[in-house]
Amino acid sequence: MKAILGISAYYHDSAAALIVDGRIVAAAQEERFTRVKHDSGFPANAVDYCLREAGIGPGQVDHVAFYEKPYLKFERLLETYLAVAPAGFRSFRLAMPQWIHEKLRLPARMSQGLGGAYSRPFVFPEHHESHAASAFYPSPFGEAAIVTLDGVGEWATATIGHGRGGTIALSHEMRFPHSLGLLYSAFTYFCGFRVNSGEYKLMGLAPFGEPRHAGLILERLMDLREDGSFRLDLSYFNYCAGLTMTSRRFEGLFGGPPRSPESPLTQREFDIAASIQKVTEEVMLRTARHAHRLTGSRNLCLAGGVALNCVGNGRILRESPFENIWIQPASGDAGGALGAALFVWHQLLGNERTPVLPDGQGGSLLGPAYSREETEGVLRARNAVYRSYDGGRGLAAAVAAHVAEGRVVGWMQGRMEFGPRALGARSILGDARNPGMQSQMNLKIKFRESFRPFAPIVLRERAREFFDLREGAESPYMLLVAQVRGDRLLPPRGDGARGLDRIRETRSQVPAVTHVDGSARVQTVDAARNPLLTELLEAFAGLTGCPVMINTSFNIRGEPVVCSPNDAYRCFMATDIDVLVIGDFLLLKEEQPAGNRPDLGAYLGRYGND
Repeated sequence: MKAILGISAYYHDSAAALIVDGRIVAAAQEERFTRVKHDSGFPANAVDYCLREAGIGPGQVDHVAFYEKPYLKFERLLETYLAVAPAGFRSFRLAMPQWIHEKLRLPARMSQGLGGAYSRPFVFPEHHESHAASAFYPSPFGEAAIVTLDGVGEWATATIGHGRGGTIALSHEMRFPHSLGLLYSAFTYFCGFRVNSGEYKLMGLAPFGEPRHAGLILERLMDLREDGSFRLDLSYFNYCAGLTMTSRRFEGLFGGPPRSPESPLTQREFDIAASIQKVTEEVMLRTARHAHRLTGSRNLCLAGGVALNCVGNGRILRESPFENIWIQPASGDAGGALGAALFVWHQLLGNERTPVLPDGQGGSLLGPAYSREETEGVLRARNAVYRSYDGGRGLAAAVAAHVAEGRVVGWMQGRMEFGPRALGARSILGDARNPGMQSQMNLKIKFRESFRPFAPIVLRERAREFFDLREGAESPYMLLVAQVRGDRLLPPRGDGARGLDRIRETRSQVPAVTHVDGSARVQTVDAARNPLLTELLEAFAGLTGCPVMINTSFNIRGEPVVCSPNDAYRCFMATDIDVLVIGDFLLLKEEQPAGNRPDLGAYLGRYGND
């Protein structure tokens, strides 16, 4: 047996992943255990979990791989600070202590984190090699073009390459400071959202506006070429030298200073979001088309934080020459841990690779599961009132009836998802046909902005009845946006509603998952990846005729997705979720002891910001 442990840490979303004899055994983000959103510390809890899942200790690990080269990254930081000195001194002074105490002592820090039991050398692939490996090796393709797009690794911000068998080769790269990820993050910052966590909010905001500034961005901020590469006019940005993303010159171009977080959104932010989204999609499309010209492949694999832009991914599927696309579900830094381990197994050790159908990611259900005994112990300790089922059709029928009657269900089943999306293991479910469900779930359960759209889950074999998907296409990891079919849309109200007032429109037969532009971030569900969720959707379709439900992550704004039964029960009791299902146990809110409800103010005080 050969075990390879991959680690990502110290930048954003620390994680660990374990490969045993080439098979992905476990992977998890540290935030799920510590309950600290985007925890960037050493992933001690995630490492412990991965090793427990395999039944081994640190001393039995053959190789430990870190997802990037810290010294090369340090070189880039020093060169950048020297190039802009003295302007970047404040940023330099804040960054250097952490580099000196942790990042430049990474082998010693990882040895300490592994309890001193691992004594072999550490392996350091490059950042984008880890992304590329995470994209290609779990994919179902024997060969494929590979595109990675993110903020920045060491120097690279985007790469194009090719994978065949067990080998990947990255042939082209774009380098810092010219970066699609940083460009998108600059607009995220300017619109008042947090960098590295608010980019998906900007994507959700875009359909409320018009891309009236897209031409200005292409004319003044960047020189975009046909192959998707570009150069930025750095006078509009401040991320090289300062602690902000944009400069005063940027403010002059877009009508004033950045929006203050939590202040009202205006038409300016709607139009800016729509504009940068349009430009981002154009860059993604040009890059994909160039990757096709370079490789001639029918298949494309995507990773890196920009690959979580599911609107852009949908356009690549529809408009690029590629016939098949596979996107790493944990495309951000967390997925780098998985890619680093896979890179060592295949690229460095030369082990053969046999593609697996539907893919090698196992539904991305790679986190911890909890036994019936563990769950019942938690419920009994809280004097919770619950019903017990034998699983399968009986449980699915009961939950389907609750959803059909308008109740919101917290749903925790089996192994936790790896990556940012809840895929039916740690989910909140609701009736997609209910016009008021989006507002109810956003404001009373998620405690988040009213404009945020919800995703549909739909039976794979019936997805094309509701959504414009290519024949044979699937979206098991909620990483593609498609339009709701025209025959499912309803005539517009025609009252001239603008901005956030458009949320109240009933746009389709599944209004709770239809965004204001008629789109939806689709997750297709099949029995091979998630048999119980498939049974639930089948039961719901039998009751209502509709094979579509809302699926959103089981958490509130600012809180990591729940991991354990204890996390799930506390979130259930702190919100207006009506029904909780953990494994075979079903709980109704009105039957729970009043004393079990946590103080909402304290709960929101800990988690209710992002």
